[in-house]
Amino acid sequence: MPAGTAFGRGAATLAASLWPLALLPSAWHYQHPLLFSLRHGESVLLWGLPLLGLLGWRRLPGLARVLLLGVGLLLGWQALDYRLQREAVLAAGPAMRAVGRHFVVGYTAVDEVRELAAKGLIGGIYVGRRNVRGRSLAEVRTEIAGLQAVRARAGLPPLIVAADQEGGPVNHLSPLLERLPPLAGVADQPDPGIAAQAYGARQGGALAGLGVTLNFGPVVDLRPANQPAGDMFSDIPARAIGSDPEGVAEVAAGYLDGLAASGVRGTLKHFPGLGRVDRDTHLHPARLSETPAELAADWLPFRTLAGHAGSALMLGHVTLDALDPYRAASHSPAIVRLLRNDWAYDGVLVTDDLNMGAVYSQGIGKVASEALNAGVDLVLVSYDPRQVYRAIFAAAQALERGRIDPARLTAGDRRLQALNRPPAGAAAT
Repeated sequence: MPAGTAFGRGAATLAASLWPLALLPSAWHYQHPLLFSLRHGESVLLWGLPLLGLLGWRRLPGLARVLLLGVGLLLGWQALDYRLQREAVLAAGPAMRAVGRHFVVGYTAVDEVRELAAKGLIGGIYVGRRNVRGRSLAEVRTEIAGLQAVRARAGLPPLIVAADQEGGPVNHLSPLLERLPPLAGVADQPDPGIAAQAYGARQGGALAGLGVTLNFGPVVDLRPANQPAGDMFSDIPARAIGSDPEGVAEVAAGYLDGLAASGVRGTLKHFPGLGRVDRDTHLHPARLSETPAELAADWLPFRTLAGHAGSALMLGHVTLDALDPYRAASHSPAIVRLLRNDWAYDGVLVTDDLNMGAVYSQGIGKVASEALNAGVDLVLVSYDPRQVYRAIFAAAQALERGRIDPARLTAGDRRLQALNRPPAGAAAT
């Protein structure tokens, strides 16, 4: 037999034995949030290939059988583990409710989020593109009002209704709501603060008419000189107001006042700043090597406006090496201490989405638990809403085991009550 033929047959035999290995990483990361848009195809592929293998079980090499069985068992364990955690959360025990009211969750099916809302297992909802696509304003408004009615009947505080309607490239509720140009455009006006206030009032009126109470804007990260090479989705150069800290603070202050006049609160984001970051936190961890003194100008808009108009402050998934080299700001006790103690900030702190690649790989439950124990008030789980069950389950366990200080949750409850009240300057209704 020619050597080439023998080699080819050996390679074919090896491939026939080892092909299920290609499925193992996907099975281990089954239903990963970064694959949420491919969820149905992922399930069909991962469950379908092992089933097809079973049809030809007798013809498969022994190693392939073992590996295929391992894939099936891993998928089954992942599915069962998720189901058990989901059922435990929906049982709505005291610990689940204590941590759950500190979560804001996106949704695809209103029935599922309705159950979470009715049982006091969430503090708010996130309304995004998928919730408004192909629907009328009246339909979405009625849906949100229905969820608020569920809360009222249950004797629970109103839901925080969050959205990401910055203007410019981030208009997640458009075209249902008016698509406004970037907020940065008002910086060139004769009176940027007044122009920004008019912009905020215009946007806030539309958001309030839909039922939104908290907008994730303005972006007060300083604009970098160039587009970072590793940035695929954040696009801070297009979203930032400007590169001058005082100018950014002036525009952001006017914008927050405009939102507040319509009864909507704003969110300063993304502390400690994405302007110097060269990696996209949607996909990868990112770090800042500068000291707080070196970041003083970057932080001026955050520090100037912290607490302005009752706005919230969003913590990004960026690790500040000088303060906490082990955790991103979103779940760092050192970062929270800086804001609470050094800056005397007593407003609401909210994480960026825990589905993002910068932190999800650490375990969404672990990061959520650490965020709450650090003193963060709201944990955001928006892109893949089903991950909220894992996050709440782990956080409740952490609370029961003494890894979350109940006093931190109590302080957060107080700040969330204040967030639920109409902001100062809101027009009477």
